[in-house]
Amino acid sequence: MLKYTTAQVVFSEIPDEITLAINLSNCPIHCPNCHSKELWENIGTELTEDTLKSLIDNNKGISCVCFMGGDSDLPTLYDLIDFVADNYDIHIAWYSGRDKIPIGVPSSLDYIKIGPYKEEYGPLNNPNTNQVFYTRGRLMNKMSVNFNSFYDTTDKFWSKYA
Repeated sequence: MLKYTTAQVVFSEIPDEITLAINLSNCPIHCPNCHSKELWENIGTELTEDTLKSLIDNNKGISCVCFMGGDSDLPTLYDLIDFVADNYDIHIAWYSGRDKIPIGVPSSLDYIKIGPYKEEYGPLNNPNTNQVFYTRGRLMNKMSVNFNSFYDTTDKFWSKYA
């Protein structure tokens, strides 16, 4: 079972997307210096298909849903990703603290951020980050990419003016 604590529309988690970010609790990663330690606890409201439908339907204008966590229950997370893909014409993202993209990630997942937060390397907007943001090839509009493969697009977070 997955539980969520908050859901809000954000503009910087997924480049070029208006994103409904859903914060999932019971995180097993426990990154040192985590900015959301409350998400380590098994708290919040169960995230079911009906709850997810309500969250999406009540946030018109979003172009993406991002599951912030969910590492504690991959089968349920994957089912919810497929539910969004089957019922909405929006992109789907997942922020995971894992070191690698897990086996079995649904083909409907458009973006994935992997890597635990490590303070000495900084977040995604730091060029020294250990975290990696991947984009599915079908979203890249380049003839040389594989449609279903993920490509490292972490540099989209780095300011061109830094």
